Amino acid sequence: MKIAGHPVPHESARGHVTGEALYTDDLAGRFPQLLHAWPVLAPHAHAMLTQLDASPALAEPGVHATLTVDDVPGENDSGANRRDEPLFPGETMYHHQPVAWVLAETLEAARRGAGRVHATYEVLPALLTIPDAAGAESLHAGPLRLHRGDPAAELRKSPYRLDGSFEIGGQEHFYLETMASIAWLDESGGVAVHSSTQHPSQTQEVVARVLGVPRHLVTVECLRMGGAFGGKEVQANPWAAIAALGAWKTRRPVRVRLPRVLDMALTGKRHPFLARYSAGFDEEGRLLALEATLYSDGGWSLDLSEPVMWRALFHLDNAYYVPAVDVSGFVCRTHKTSQTAFRGFGGPQGMLAIEDILDRIARRLSLPPEVVRERNFYREGQTTHYGQPVKDAGRISAIWQQLLQTSGFAGRRAAIAEFNAAHPHRKRGLAITPVKFGISFTAAFFNQAGALVLVYRDGSVQVNHGGTEMGQGLHTKIRQIAAESLGLPLDAVRIMPTRTDKVPNTSPSAASASTDMNGAAVADACDQLKARLAPVAGAMLGCPPDAVSFSGGTAHGRGNPVQSVGFAEVVEAAYRQRIALFAQGYYRTPGLHFNQKTGQGEPFHYFAFGAAVTEVEVDGFTGEHRVLRVDILQDVGDSVSPLIDRGQVEGGFVQGLGWLTLEELLWDAQGRVATAGASTYKLPSWCELPEVFNVDFLERATEPGVIFGSKAIGEPPLMLAISAREALRDAIGAFGPGGVVALDSPLTPERIYWAIEKGRGNLILQTTADSGVIRA
Repeated sequence: MKIAGHPVPHESARGHVTGEALYTDDLAGRFPQLLHAWPVLAPHAHAMLTQLDASPALAEPGVHATLTVDDVPGENDSGANRRDEPLFPGETMYHHQPVAWVLAETLEAARRGAGRVHATYEVLPALLTIPDAAGAESLHAGPLRLHRGDPAAELRKSPYRLDGSFEIGGQEHFYLETMASIAWLDESGGVAVHSSTQHPSQTQEVVARVLGVPRHLVTVECLRMGGAFGGKEVQANPWAAIAALGAWKTRRPVRVRLPRVLDMALTGKRHPFLARYSAGFDEEGRLLALEATLYSDGGWSLDLSEPVMWRALFHLDNAYYVPAVDVSGFVCRTHKTSQTAFRGFGGPQGMLAIEDILDRIARRLSLPPEVVRERNFYREGQTTHYGQPVKDAGRISAIWQQLLQTSGFAGRRAAIAEFNAAHPHRKRGLAITPVKFGISFTAAFFNQAGALVLVYRDGSVQVNHGGTEMGQGLHTKIRQIAAESLGLPLDAVRIMPTRTDKVPNTSPSAASASTDMNGAAVADACDQLKARLAPVAGAMLGCPPDAVSFSGGTAHGRGNPVQSVGFAEVVEAAYRQRIALFAQGYYRTPGLHFNQKTGQGEPFHYFAFGAAVTEVEVDGFTGEHRVLRVDILQDVGDSVSPLIDRGQVEGGFVQGLGWLTLEELLWDAQGRVATAGASTYKLPSWCELPEVFNVDFLERATEPGVIFGSKAIGEPPLMLAISAREALRDAIGAFGPGGVVALDSPLTPERIYWAIEKGRGNLILQTTADSGVIRA
């Protein structure tokens, strides 16, 4: 039986349910004399630190040491790209930014000790919104630009023109496991770190920089993460660095774990955006030209904000061909948490802009939005606005037509019209939206992976690779790939924790590319091992090496499956012949190139396609809504692990639903995160799940050149939730006489209610800023 392509449970599923699966902070009990760290927090969004005296903390019982800038032997910075993230700042750039740390025998003692530290500040003006930052020309990056044709001229010639803008909110990662690191010194003077990180090699780099030592003295291990979603791609680094610095100073193990309230106050979010655009179109709703400017709130440091903006610009087309385009992006610098990677990495914000434009065009022309969308699809032979051919563009229409049929779209549209006519205070809406998402890191050098596969004399196998497991099922897929490649049962293969001393210089587990790259590297190592074992097996079977195949835990000659020899026997024979039973695999994604100066190239290996139909019901009195039904058709190629992929589709959609309809980040006028816990930040729950949730995969969709013909699945499903936003727009429009429905995001009950009132022509009270709360 084939192992790859078979639906198997997550390799840690039982451990997740029983609590046997361990995470970084669960390992604390293994370290005698462990010290606990607590930060000294700045009380201002922007200020100069004029005086700091940490010595009073030492009078607190249980406090062992403090950490300040004077304790840093190397570089006082944890920035991943631009060196703009001091561990111990002289100028505080966001509310609650740590300025010192206290190490104590207990967490409570460390917290009390931090309260004794004396710090004085000179308060400075703070920029807290995109318009304020843009107006002050406070920028991290920009303009970034992609263009094709002469959109200004085409806009002037267009029969119709649409000008608009809207705001897109951010999103808290709210991973179940908050940031955590444990560091200690080994007997050779090196530093070992357990870290909840998506990028162990970069965590290793930052720790080495801060300590002023070469990287070979630092080993970082990630056992597993309890969720990450991009939030631990670079932002795990400072907490690991603090733990390592504490261990370096005290010669004792140090634990850093952020409780939820600190994790939400100190870590970055999905980037809020402001989109402004002008679109030209004809009487059938076909786009002729588009000029757009995107502004993102990058927060206090650059982080990954520039590549996030690039991906937003890349995906401003979604699945639609625009003949003439000029799109620009600016990353604004504000005095808030440093916004960072989040599932989709800017793609969702870019797609939301074009979907907003197309819906407004449809309503302006009194056309069904699904008709306007379909008329603008990419066709075979067309290229994106950055010059990349849209390979398999016909899949967009094929998925669309199949989903319209299987979801019963036309019949439901008619039924909803009847329902809405009979219910003046409750309305239903229906929408279908597509997704075209590019797969690869836009930083080309990240598109590489390594693996180390070890075969033991009993035929069992250990697999090491550069990817990290955050609940997404990467290790499950890698295990299936290794078992399939070596012809072994699953229980013969063990996936090892990710460590920098097993596979060096790894790329982050991000960009939906982890299976593509690490799986291919593992398969490469397995192929090397099979090539070494085939002559041994051939001699045992009496056939040439090229006639040997491995399956079911045995080696046998092709065409003679009856005659076989156990895999373990072949391995033992190879060992006795002094044949290496380990192999290093490597993979680099081919054909990637992009020139930022010209805005042209092919930054993606391929595109993942999908579409979703969503039906909602809205209460006109409260603005509350229910998701009644969701139908999804996703292109996953030939799935390596269908059960894992289905979970990714369902989870991605619900996370996108939260971003677009529930999760609203608010800051107060002092720059504090006002939605700083589950009591004030609303997350999707069982109540928000669709009553009917259908997920199917596109058949006969093999992707050549990708491991086992599969396709990436981590990020693309999140954008399918745009269909829910558009269904809500459809329902809101049904309360009034029709026409354009302008909406910011997220569509909270408050926003839905006021949109309904506006559509009805009622007076709207301006309430967005009267409480001193800043929306993001």
